[in-house]
Amino acid sequence: MIKKIKAVIFDLDGTLVSSRLDFNWLRQQISCPENEDILTFTANLSDPKLQQRAHAIIEQHELDDAQAASWLPGAKRLVDHLYQHNYPLAIVTRNFSEAAQIKLRNNAMPITRVITREDAPAKPDPTALLMVAKEWHLTPEQIMYIGDYRYDIEAANRASMMSCLYAPDEQPDYASQADIVIQHFDELTLKMS
Repeated sequence: MIKKIKAVIFDLDGTLVSSRLDFNWLRQQISCPENEDILTFTANLSDPKLQQRAHAIIEQHELDDAQAASWLPGAKRLVDHLYQHNYPLAIVTRNFSEAAQIKLRNNAMPITRVITREDAPAKPDPTALLMVAKEWHLTPEQIMYIGDYRYDIEAANRASMMSCLYAPDEQPDYASQADIVIQHFDELTLKMS
């Protein structure tokens, strides 16, 4: 199954780099109900001032988080391995661009193609993944998308890409929806050698 993979797209927070985003705190700050997606909730706010305030709070929280983000165990080794073997690499993140660029710059990440929520609809919408596949002139089936959350797996599945769930601790209830589940990136580095 891994042998047909010709390119890899990564999620960013919680996948390649650490993240201390406190979604419970964010929800409280913008009055987002617990069962609603924060970005969808913000986009649907009818009052422009409330919407602008919510965006500002989210973006500031992301910028603060970006300063402390560092490579997760084994992630750099996998990225370097794929880069050295000429795999096309990209990142599709729900972050906004400025925060994503800080994370890449601070961690000297060799991935230059980054799609944020400003460039395409946020995951679980598969649009960003399909955009990258088209740019690379590859079929979605030739690409693996690696992420750590339900939205990542849903986006990959909707795009018909191989979905890889990075779950370093216990497996979440949606793990069965992923094609591959890994606890450490070294598992993939070995499989893709």
